[in-house]
Amino acid sequence: MNREYDVVIVGTGAAGLFCALNFPENKKICIITKTAADESDSFLAQGGICMLRGEEDYGDYFEDTMRAGHYENNEKTVDLMIRSSNSVIRELIKMGVRFEKEKDGSLAFTKEGAHSQPRILFHEDITGREITSTLLARAKEKENIEIHEYVTMLDIICENNVCGGIVVADSERNVFTIKANDVVWACGGIGGIYKNSTNFAHITGDAIAIAIRKGVEVENLNYVQIHPTTLFTRKKGRRFLISESVRGEGALLLNEQGERFTDELKPRDVVSQAIWDQMNKDGTEHVWEDLRPLGKEVILQHFPNIYMHCLEEGYDVLKEPIPVVPAQHYHMGGVKADLAGRTSMQGLYAVGEAGCNGVHGKNRLASNSLLESLVFAQRAADDIVYGSKHTGCDVNNVDMSIYSDIDALFKEYKEIVMNEAERR
Repeated sequence: MNREYDVVIVGTGAAGLFCALNFPENKKICIITKTAADESDSFLAQGGICMLRGEEDYGDYFEDTMRAGHYENNEKTVDLMIRSSNSVIRELIKMGVRFEKEKDGSLAFTKEGAHSQPRILFHEDITGREITSTLLARAKEKENIEIHEYVTMLDIICENNVCGGIVVADSERNVFTIKANDVVWACGGIGGIYKNSTNFAHITGDAIAIAIRKGVEVENLNYVQIHPTTLFTRKKGRRFLISESVRGEGALLLNEQGERFTDELKPRDVVSQAIWDQMNKDGTEHVWEDLRPLGKEVILQHFPNIYMHCLEEGYDVLKEPIPVVPAQHYHMGGVKADLAGRTSMQGLYAVGEAGCNGVHGKNRLASNSLLESLVFAQRAADDIVYGSKHTGCDVNNVDMSIYSDIDALFKEYKEIVMNEAERR
């Protein structure tokens, strides 16, 4: 690995990869990731990605997003995300992303909770993997982009509120610095600090902890989204998501007596609360989700991954309901960022779930996450290339001794994130 680049991007999810792909080829880009390149939460997204379906849909889409976010959204970022959706989708298709199509060749759309109409593009029930694996393949083809797996960010290098690189550790725990004119945080949310989460365990809000320590502004750290439906299990580890699209296509939520108890298409926080209330009422550890109303053809064609996983766990969704329970899923808060992904520190950007530009408000609308990540990752790249320049900082005089105990450092980071989320 070289030690000096134009841009360092932390994270190989949709935001990090799309950001890298939007730089001209004369920019030398380094992407690092804690584990394997395909182990980001973007790869786990099942449902899909939203797209504005013409000007007549704008008002409804805007209102759906605002209502789900309890009207705490930043209206400018919501508008920008929606208006940018068609161009982003065209880019994805051009790169080779395969969205489902109707028999006449037009794009197929599905509906999810809190959406007033179908506007979600999808690929079976592994849309995130389809998009992100395609972006990863395109990034690997670029000579100006280097991807380094099992390299962990420990800190940023900064002085006078200017960022000039990062401190990292490799798989053998060798610690060294990487100099860069600009640093982009695209390293995801905070799911790894929770016992029950749909996120990968290594995604622990490191950027937030480093930001707090370095005086970079953060926002809405207590805005944590709980997904209503994950497959109930007593096994340890990441929880398997039962996509919002399942309910959007007609699946029902049932109590212990097999009775419906809520409107399945309400926003996620509302449905999650209804499930908790029902569990407390019945004295159970879960409720039930019935996919049978969808019919065999829809289940096998639209949700083959969910069908097979449930079958492996001993549940045949074609014949019986499955046990589901809420779990931590997404973080609406993060490192405060503007419409170009700029943070309060020069040369430091935060995009995707790592950043908070206010687009989701207090609660994210289903399938806005991938779109938001791509839109603002692209804008961050544009700002770095075409925006105002800044002077760098000295990266040669970093005290490396403070990173001697990496385990203790990350334990501290987790405690910082948890404590700050609770305090705010």
